[in-house]
Amino acid sequence: MKRVLVITYYWPPTAGSGVQRWLKFSKYLSRFGWECVIYTPENPDQLARDESLLTDIPPQLEVIKRPIREPYGIYRKLVKSSGKGAGVNQLNAQKKSFIQRLAVFVRSNLFVPDPRAGWIRPSVRFLEGYLKDHPVDTVVTTGPPHSMHLIGLGLKRRTGVRWVADFRDAWTEIFYFKHMKLLPWTAARHRRMEKQVLDEADTVISVSPLERADFQSRTETRVLLLTNGYDEADFNSDAPALPSDRFTVVNTGLFSSDGNPLRLWDILAHKCVSDSNFKRQLRIRLAGKTDPEIFEALRVRGLSDNVDDLGYLPHYKTVAEQRGANVLLLLLRQEPEYAKALPGKLFEYLAARRPILGIGQENSASATVLKETGAGVMYDWDREESLRNYIESAWERHLRGEDGPCEGGITAYSRLELTRKLADIL
Repeated sequence: MKRVLVITYYWPPTAGSGVQRWLKFSKYLSRFGWECVIYTPENPDQLARDESLLTDIPPQLEVIKRPIREPYGIYRKLVKSSGKGAGVNQLNAQKKSFIQRLAVFVRSNLFVPDPRAGWIRPSVRFLEGYLKDHPVDTVVTTGPPHSMHLIGLGLKRRTGVRWVADFRDAWTEIFYFKHMKLLPWTAARHRRMEKQVLDEADTVISVSPLERADFQSRTETRVLLLTNGYDEADFNSDAPALPSDRFTVVNTGLFSSDGNPLRLWDILAHKCVSDSNFKRQLRIRLAGKTDPEIFEALRVRGLSDNVDDLGYLPHYKTVAEQRGANVLLLLLRQEPEYAKALPGKLFEYLAARRPILGIGQENSASATVLKETGAGVMYDWDREESLRNYIESAWERHLRGEDGPCEGGITAYSRLELTRKLADIL
């Protein structure tokens, strides 16, 4: 059995399918001859934990936890000191208060590459000693936070261990980088760090084909594609029958104001006015953290009574919401860089086998997956006629009782199949 040391900030994982990535890999890697060791902070600052995911952790898994000191608690209090721009993602184009702008400036320029930077040196020292007594075949770092990659860089330089850098998101090309209020030399430092990671890792992994191509254009190191996915074990029970007296539109996961689908809300509001049966049956169910601006947009359109704010749910309940939807919403952020990303929840949406309505860039990586799998469509935010026709069609299918599961070729995105590919990479 070969050994892989995984350096990750999120353990146990938070809610959200993207950060569940290495939980699922650790669950299945032993089938392919790899034993996982997890290195993670003892006291991380996390918005939410999903205790239901603990059952996926293999009982024999070795987990090493070390204390971390980070200033995120103070930062979060400052950015929440006034309303807008303080929700799901503070690094956005929204107007902010002076205190919020100051907090973003300090966070972005004082803590590079992120507020976990103080954990890099002590982790490198500790792990260098650990590897002398407990050698591994490969070290994997998974980020963001990108401080994890700098730990891998330090270990590579000190020990020569084989190192794989797994990017769950882009670094300097991510959509919010331009909103970080970086000083020129701080931005240059980010790019220098990113370049060092890309060049000195033995292999780089990206989760999106467009992000993979971007990384590969900037390094000679091979960059491989390994998307996120869905765990078949989470979807192996029979799908629930959809109620005939409820038309459910569901969004799960983070729902940020820069992805607010105003045209869709307009269409639903107008339909409620013209069709009392639709108004009576419509339920807009939001599972996860949702920005206040979303609720305000729904309120001013008279849709508040049709909204169920479910907040964070255990993963199994999130899956149940996905499988019980007449329409699943895949809402991309209105940032050009976000077209390259593949939201982790997309793959669980595929496994739920319910119709997916994407609203975002029609040339995005997500649009490509929807088209290839036949699982849904992607319309630009302002494609009002197309969005209206989609809702009308979904409503008519619902009235006819034609709410059966969607079929499509999605097995390439199963966590087990992806772990098989990971084992080959390792």
